[in-house]
Parts: sequence; structure tokens; C-alpha cells
Amino acid sequence: MSETKDVKFNRVMLKISGEALMGDTQFGLHPPTVERIAKEVKAVHDMGVEICLVIGGGNIFRGLSGSAQGMERTTADYMGMLATVMNALAMQGALESLGVYTRVISAIPMDQVCEPYIRRRAVRHLEKKRVCIFAAGTGNPYFTTDTAAALRATEMQCEAIFMGKQVDGIYDSDPKTNPDAKRYEDISYDEVLRANLKVADASAIALCRDNKMPLIVFNLNDPGGFKGVMAGQGTYTTVHT
Repeated sequence: MSETKDVKFNRVMLKISGEALMGDTQFGLHPPTVERIAKEVKAVHDMGVEICLVIGGGNIFRGLSGSAQGMERTTADYMGMLATVMNALAMQGALESLGVYTRVISAIPMDQVCEPYIRRRAVRHLEKKRVCIFAAGTGNPYFTTDTAAALRATEMQCEAIFMGKQVDGIYDSDPKTNPDAKRYEDISYDEVLRANLKVADASAIALCRDNKMPLIVFNLNDPGGFKGVMAGQGTYTTVHT
């Protein structure tokens, strides 16, 4: 039975990096970590929340890094998009093993393994309480999965984007190297852009700002963190217009 008590949002986007699926390994997928994140998603899904999900591909291939090593940028970006499909399928398998119906929806058609992106169909999946994992970015090179998350969240009429990081919010400098780094409780999109804080790429930030989409940054490694932040508990940073 779905829990609805203390739910602040009805439909949300969860954005995580591909590196989050590596666990302690240096490359690829770490199945226990994928399962742990799937359980975090299930805990929120069990609250009755409709969930969209975008996963990066940096644990397998990052287009920008490939370009920096001499590969043609467009080709490198398409390779990165395919990496996100692999991660999406892995997460789908983990979620469905927990009894959560899930659809992988790709911006690049590949009918044998996932659905093509059709907005109305995706909305219907959400209404049926299926988790929708949006893969292959926007389907275009030169756009990151941060921008894809902002775009799909807007199209799906999500009420907020939750960005799972390795730290518990947004800091004015890297807290891993600077013990005096200051964490923001809340901050505006304009301040994020002005201070060049590395929360997401500028196009994603601008898209969220222009559509008045709240962005909540939290630590994905905290057990129960996603569910807690969903109820307004725990430590996190809210970015607003």
C-alpha cells in the first residue's frame, strides 16, 4: 500500500550521475550499489510519488572526455548517450526485481531494448505509477544529462528536480578539499550562475530558472536520504528562482 503522509511532491525527477553506480570500483556498474539506489527509489515510490529518473553515463563513457582526447565531439557524445541506456537498463532490472514497474524511454530509438520518447505515453506511464527512466540524454550532442533531466522534468510537469550527489548540498568550494567550505541552505539560480557553482551545467540551470523548477541537492549516499529529503527532513540545499 502506498504511503502518502508528509509527501511534499507528487511527481519528481531524480538525477544521478553514472559514477554513482560504480560504488568503490573504478569503472562500470557495481550491482550492490545499483540495488541500494533502487531501494532508495522504491522507498519514495512506496510513498505514492511518481518518479522520473535520469542517469548519467560517466561510469562507462563520457563524451566530453573522449573529445578532449582527440575524438570527434559529436561521435563522443553519442557514445556517451549509449552509455546512459546501459545504466538505465541496469537500474530498470534492479527496480523490477524489487517489484517496481519501470519503463526505460530513450531519446534515440532502439525498439528492441526500450521505448522511444513519446511525451504523452511517458506521462501515462507515470499516471500508472511506473518509474520512467529517461535515457540517451536529449538525443542531441553538446547537451549533458543535466540538461536532459531539466528538459524531461519540465515536459513531464514535475514539481521538483532532486539531484543526488556525493555531498549533502551545494558548497561555495569543494568540502572534500576545503574543511571551511560553506554550505548553502538555499540559493537562487542567478546566484549559482553568478558564482559559477558546479551544480549542473549552465543550460540546465537556465532551463530550471526559466521554468521556475525547484532543484534540491542532497547526498545520495545517506541511507534513506531520498525519502527523508522528500519529506523535508535531513540536510540539503534548495535552488530556487
